[in-house]
Amino acid sequence: MTVSVFLNDKLVDMEQAGISVTDSGFLYGAGLFETMRSRNEVVFRLQDHLNRLLLSAAALSIAHSYDKPYLERAIGEVLAANQLRDARLRLTLTSGPLAESEEQRKATLLITATEFQPYPADYYRTGVLVVLCPFRQNATDPTCGHKTTSYYPRLLALNLAHQRKAAEALWFTSENHLAEGCVSNVFLVKESVLYTPSAQTPVLPGIARKAVLQLAQQQAIDAVEKDLTISDLLDAEEVFLTNVIMEVLPVMQVEKHLVGGGKVGPVTQRLQESLRQTIEQECGVRE
Repeated sequence: MTVSVFLNDKLVDMEQAGISVTDSGFLYGAGLFETMRSRNEVVFRLQDHLNRLLLSAAALSIAHSYDKPYLERAIGEVLAANQLRDARLRLTLTSGPLAESEEQRKATLLITATEFQPYPADYYRTGVLVVLCPFRQNATDPTCGHKTTSYYPRLLALNLAHQRKAAEALWFTSENHLAEGCVSNVFLVKESVLYTPSAQTPVLPGIARKAVLQLAQQQAIDAVEKDLTISDLLDAEEVFLTNVIMEVLPVMQVEKHLVGGGKVGPVTQRLQESLRQTIEQECGVRE
């Protein structure tokens, strides 16, 4: 089956798709992306993804002509063309090819979709190992808190984690505040209270992060967004990671430190099940 992608204004065969050699995203990482998931051809929290994308584009001066209805239609076309009901999608938006003037520049839009592949089931039963990232997140970096295509530091840290048989590496800021994973947000539980670094740390305002905080409120679980330290991480009774692909992923070990006696904790289990149910409810079978 031919794989179709949406490039700029139309669907094209993946093998025929190409961007300009002067594209600023390709040359300088001047772009944004969103990783999304769909069930039954419905993208989970699509509006949240698009709102984040458009806010970041405005904040980072990535000029484009796309609005939410246009992007929604393009995503639907990609899913339909590839006959995918359950999919992992990526939307990439760059500043486009370099031009003599800003007025001449046209953004590059690429949307791709592949069959959804979940994380291994064992990860959710026994939890995962995470390690501490050797690099630091700089709060004065203007790209912090945005999902940019300048992603190599994250990939490098994640590769180092994988070499140590870990699923994720946790980043701290230059002020030694716990921030996030390479591809995830992080939550801690202590004395039945849920903690996560505030968005101003800064961290990426994750779509699954937002959903988990909403679910905690609905279930009367106290949730606090605040500056957290390595001591908070090591003192936690439960630790878990979130993104829309992994959902709620329990952490059983931080480096050599065992979390919660090596068992998935009750708050993690509740939120894990609640998020799964929410995805199923919001992505019901399309008529």
